[in-house]
Amino acid sequence: MLELVGIPAVRSSEYPHQFSGGMKQRVVIAIALACNPKILIADEPTTALDVTIQAQVLDMMNDLKDKFGTSLVMITHDLGVVAKICDDVAVMYAGRIIESGTLAEVFNETRHPYTRGLFDSLPNIKNRKGELKPIPGLMPDPTDLPEGCAFAPRCKYATEACSQPQHVKHFSDTHYVLCSRYDEPDFCIDSKEDPANG
Repeated sequence: MLELVGIPAVRSSEYPHQFSGGMKQRVVIAIALACNPKILIADEPTTALDVTIQAQVLDMMNDLKDKFGTSLVMITHDLGVVAKICDDVAVMYAGRIIESGTLAEVFNETRHPYTRGLFDSLPNIKNRKGELKPIPGLMPDPTDLPEGCAFAPRCKYATEACSQPQHVKHFSDTHYVLCSRYDEPDFCIDSKEDPANG
């Protein structure tokens, strides 16, 4: 299994402190694959790895997923990782899926204000003078979530309807959002931020 993830078998008797961060990640992946799982759940698998090692680990996970016929559930805050490795995407806020669809749908046809806020808060390499647009406010207390939309206090589109239980709006067989504003026929969010700002 170690050889499968690119580590020579002769290193199998070595201690963890003798491995780099990227190699430790490979060992953990080898351990996870040893029982031939049908589903592999990877929770922030590239945290604390430099960009080069991160890319190597992601490429390896993709190759192993195909080789073993394993489904991969990737849990991450890194939208670059999502873009590189995922086919389908579910965006969560306060423990609820608020937007779900194929990678292309969620990235190119973003519908939920929180998802738009995530994309708008990323730096733009084409416009280095553009300012970051952080999402205002703070996450709600997970032990005291409102009955309606948990994102409403931070959302510029929020209305009274957002304090009520939210409705799922389907845009295709695979793409949906949890947002009651879409009950309004003409409602839409900004498709992207002002090009002048990035």
